[in-house]
Amino acid sequence: MSSTPTPSRASLFGRIPKVPFWAQILLGLVLGALLGWAAKSGDIHWLEVTLGKIGDIFVQLLMVVIAPLVFFAILVSITNLRNVSNAARLASRTLMWFMITSLIAVVIGLAIGLLTDPGAGTGLTPADGAEPKKHGSWLDFLTGIIPKDVITPFTELNVLQIVFMAAAAGIAILQLGPKAKPVLDLSQSALELLQKVLWWVIRLAPLGSLGLVGTAIATYGWNLIGKYATFTADIYVGCAIILFGVYPLLLATVAKVNPLQFFKGAWPAIQLAFVSRSSVGTMPLTQKVTERLGVPKEYASFAVPFGSTTKMDGCASIYPAIAAIFVAQVFDVQLEIRDYVLIAFVSVIGSAATAGLTGATVMLTLTLSTLGLPMAGVGLLLAIDPIVDMMRTATNVAGQSVVPILVSARERILDREAYDTADGSKLDAEPQVVAVAA
Repeated sequence: MSSTPTPSRASLFGRIPKVPFWAQILLGLVLGALLGWAAKSGDIHWLEVTLGKIGDIFVQLLMVVIAPLVFFAILVSITNLRNVSNAARLASRTLMWFMITSLIAVVIGLAIGLLTDPGAGTGLTPADGAEPKKHGSWLDFLTGIIPKDVITPFTELNVLQIVFMAAAAGIAILQLGPKAKPVLDLSQSALELLQKVLWWVIRLAPLGSLGLVGTAIATYGWNLIGKYATFTADIYVGCAIILFGVYPLLLATVAKVNPLQFFKGAWPAIQLAFVSRSSVGTMPLTQKVTERLGVPKEYASFAVPFGSTTKMDGCASIYPAIAAIFVAQVFDVQLEIRDYVLIAFVSVIGSAATAGLTGATVMLTLTLSTLGLPMAGVGLLLAIDPIVDMMRTATNVAGQSVVPILVSARERILDREAYDTADGSKLDAEPQVVAVAA
């Protein structure tokens, strides 16, 4: 007597379609918005608290690994350059395209701000502003690069100082050669460990997006956005022009690749950046999608970490340009052509002040202090910052992937076949770190 074989558990579960990572994040965003709206409209306090806790835990998990991750990523990325031919040329071309795209972004931001007058008709007055606790100035920026000790930058999460120490250590390792091999091996292992831990956190992004978006809507609702409607729209429109206009145009004309394929491959990183509001926290995923898009691993391991701390078209170009015009209008200060040139200069040269962290307050204070505008203007924008920061960070991360593609294509090291077949929906495996040769 024959019996029908019982399907194995693996075969049963194998029939269940796996939800792509991007779809999981999108679902989290939608559910978060609905739950936030329910908490706000129904005055459900426990739901608002729960959403806040979920979002806070996700951000805390990201932040706990950021300091060591930045240190070892920058250190290893610098040592990886020795495995790349024409390393100095690649580094200089990368920096050049960072500056070019930043200049384009700040010009677009200024144009939008001048056309829309974001500070007019808001009903806000100088009395509504509050001076921030921390200011950004050129003196503080320059002197703040060098740490007073090796511990404080990690405890206070001063990314700029961490980058300085990592760069110095990486250059020293290259100079020492074989003598520094044990330190280099340890750094490589530490980076792999940190990336594995951070990847576990990244897998929680759907829950994190639910909590963060839900909290923003439950806390602020739509009334706050209404008061800052023009300013918020300006930031989103400006970033959208960069993200969906300038970047695709550069990819099509400079790199001569299909722009739609870029979004197909890079979308998971752009989504995670939108949710987490942290370029550094998104860095492992950004590096992975950049490599999947055909950029050589040795070069990507330098360009992406470098970009995560310095390449900020959203936070350091679009935002300070529009925000400076907004503050000037609220405080009834007439800006001149000289001031607009200074805004462009600050955006292109001082973008490292943002250092890849959530928010762009330091960059804004640096811009306002350079223009001589009241620092109290920063307080006018703090309430709306979480909402606009989502789009700013998504734009930052997209640019951090676009520039390596542009440089790789121009230097004829881009794997065009890999680019043409990149699929962001297949990014469920953990990112791999390139081994560094002794």
